[in-house]
Amino acid sequence: MQARVAQALGSEVRSTQTLQGGDLSDVFRVDLSDGRSILVKSGPLVGREARMLMAIRDTGAQVPAILWSGDQLLCLEWLQETRAARAGWQALGKTLHVLHAAAGRDYGWDEDYAFGLLKIDNRACADWPAFWAERRLLPFVTDLAPPLANRVETLAMDVQNRLPKTPTPALLHGDLWTGNTLFSGPHAWLIDPASYHGDAEVDLAMLELFGRPDVAFWEGYGKTMPGREARRPIYQLWPALVHLSLFGPPYRAMVERLLDQAGA
Repeated sequence: MQARVAQALGSEVRSTQTLQGGDLSDVFRVDLSDGRSILVKSGPLVGREARMLMAIRDTGAQVPAILWSGDQLLCLEWLQETRAARAGWQALGKTLHVLHAAAGRDYGWDEDYAFGLLKIDNRACADWPAFWAERRLLPFVTDLAPPLANRVETLAMDVQNRLPKTPTPALLHGDLWTGNTLFSGPHAWLIDPASYHGDAEVDLAMLELFGRPDVAFWEGYGKTMPGREARRPIYQLWPALVHLSLFGPPYRAMVERLLDQAGA
């Protein structure tokens, strides 16, 4: 890895530090002999991550700069992280608003993705409720115990009546929780995306699933659509099912709670 980084960036590697990473990549801080520090990710899907980061960057939303990408290696600028402050939360809201303003042609993405061993089907659908049912909820049914599987399947069959048919196909981060944001003083960046096009409320719902965004976030983001509270548990159900699939019984109660909230 060190030789590849040195060749890609034209500077010898002085030191490396292994960082806590995701399920798809090995992650390192690399200090170069020219004085730069960079973040390096290595793995089979980092090329897809790079393309997602470039798509996000092209909207004007804030992501780390890509210094080099290729051959299962991704080199990003190093950003010094600080605790989230009010200005940072507001910046996050603004950058997410910019991201969601970028509309695609349909719902989905031109490449599939994965969370660990769990494959994520991003094949496009022209109909948003169909995408959410077929690509996000129904794939889990065969692996669930029958009572829970029946409830998820029942909800999936009813999303045509519960979700907007043709919301703007916003560009989504796709895995938006606070661990996939980076605050530095008054600034905020989006990191580790799992992007596709869909209802912007998907990102908002996930951000609320594992935490509570500061009020400054909503000031930065702006208005949301009426009825979002009723749709929120339907959108939160997908990341809960992902966690149940990857990490097992501790997340069963979360899935059941969200089904209760969704009236399923």
